[in-house]
Amino acid sequence: MTSFPVLLPPCASRDAACVINAALLAQWPLPQPAADADKAGRGHILIVAGSPETPGAAVLAATAALRAGAGKLVIATAASVATAIGIAMPEARVIAIPETSRGGITLHAAKSLQQAIGMVDAAVIGPGMPKGVATSHLVALLREAWPVVPLVLDATAMDALPAQPDLGGPLALTPHAGEMAHLTGHAKADIEHDAASHALHYANAWSATLALKGGSTHIASPDGRLWRLDDGDVGLATSGSGDVLAGLVGGLLARGADVEQALAWATWLHGQAGKCQAQRQGPLGYLARELAAEIPRLLQVPAESHAAIPY
Repeated sequence: MTSFPVLLPPCASRDAACVINAALLAQWPLPQPAADADKAGRGHILIVAGSPETPGAAVLAATAALRAGAGKLVIATAASVATAIGIAMPEARVIAIPETSRGGITLHAAKSLQQAIGMVDAAVIGPGMPKGVATSHLVALLREAWPVVPLVLDATAMDALPAQPDLGGPLALTPHAGEMAHLTGHAKADIEHDAASHALHYANAWSATLALKGGSTHIASPDGRLWRLDDGDVGLATSGSGDVLAGLVGGLLARGADVEQALAWATWLHGQAGKCQAQRQGPLGYLARELAAEIPRLLQVPAESHAAIPY
């Protein structure tokens, strides 16, 4: 697996939230591959995503992971849509996994993916997958087999948490308030009213770094550190946007970022990509598929002396 030095995060006080902006990220640069690195040296990522109803989620997450700088991509998806996803994503190796009648993965298929995750630097599980016991079982099996591989759990994959609140190893979660309400039993309105407290509590309870998405996104670490991103864009509240964010987090993890850094950078990149699209097309109506193309340029912005973003 790829190994990079990890920088300690700036502004890591437990007394108040650190605001995520270009100035903060300039002090927290992402790991960079060597000039002569091959594609594996840039990071190898596994995306477990998609279903017959929502195959595009796998494409959105996978595209974002590559745009974030990962060099090698494997997609594991339902067999009935694997060929179509492979055509839509020619950069990927695609694993067709047996599926249930509802398009979910089977328990047998979950075991077959244990070998695949042992060869990658990070994995994203959940975008576009249907709810079901097998998805939660997959998370547990992969964590048991490879506890050191950073995992991003998105959408239905987060259902594994209430039953197994400490999955161990580096773990990133990306719930919005509605998903957080489903996972915790709290009212959505209560979570939105005090998002920071809920993020901190459940990051500790689940031993995970958690990005609670909303108008302001709160990122909490298990040891009580908190970051906040205030400049979200309403246009990002659109189908597929969360799949893009999950892929960004996974791609940055594959590059060698730790979980806190990957979530901080990914949420900022995601928000800025929305602003770029809003400026170019209008505040509403741009598509999730259009966000990822903004990312390579935005990755350079924090290092450019905090220059204004060239929309």
